[in-house]
Order: sequence, then structure tokens, then C-alpha cells
Amino acid sequence: MDPLRVAELERRLGYRFRAPSLLEEALTHASFANEHPPAADHARLAFLGDAALGLVVADHVIAADPAAAVGELTARRAELVTGRHLARWAVELELGALLRLGRGEDQSGGRTRDSILASALEAVLGAIYREGGLDEVRRVLGRLGAW
Repeated sequence: MDPLRVAELERRLGYRFRAPSLLEEALTHASFANEHPPAADHARLAFLGDAALGLVVADHVIAADPAAAVGELTARRAELVTGRHLARWAVELELGALLRLGRGEDQSGGRTRDSILASALEAVLGAIYREGGLDEVRRVLGRLGAW
């Protein structure tokens, strides 16, 4: 990975990774891992990041409006965690340029595909959670303009 791009990502996130290998895993798509065994893809970190994201956003919407009905809170949370929002934040972070993609995925526009960008951002959030916990995920989301 390009150290200058990684440093810029960390600056934009406001978070410095202690384990570069964890960030590398977060940015590794399954297509790359399939072409370069034994590289691990980001699926597990994306799963973890999705859960951390959901919890932090749920906590935020409740704190912002403690009297809101659960149905209203659910709709607010759903709006904040859509793939569209995640992909937009990933574009702002320029994650596409850092993704490790397989040849075919790269040639077919994977670096700009919303689903890949959203999943990569979830994986990055999962890596942040692993290293820094929910408080760091909350801080990074605030920096991204989630609220």
C-alpha cells in the first residue's frame, strides 16, 4: 500500500492504525484474496464494522431524541447506515485508490462500485473497532459527518 495514501486516509479519519496489517486486511477485497492466497479478505472486518456502525448510530439517534418512538429511531438509523451513505464517505476518504482488488474486479470498475466501497468502509470501521473500540468508531463517524 502507498504510505502517502495511507497517511492521508489516517489524517482524514483522525485515526492512526497501530497494526498496518489490520488496515491492509480491511482494504483487501475477496477478488484479490482469491488471486493471492493466503491473503485474507475484509469480509470478517466488514461484518464487525457493520455491527459497530449499527450500535454507534443507534446510540446516537436515541441520545439525539430520547422521546422518539422505536419505529422513528429505526428509520433514522436505517437512513444513516445505507450503502449510499457509506459509499459516499468512502469516496470522500478516497478508499477506492487503496483497495486491493483482483485484476478482473479492478478492470470492471470495482474501485468506484458503491457496494465495494461501502463494504470496505465497514471493514475499516471494523479495524478501528478492533484497535480502539466503540469510542473511536463514534469519533470517526462524527468526523465523517454522520451527525
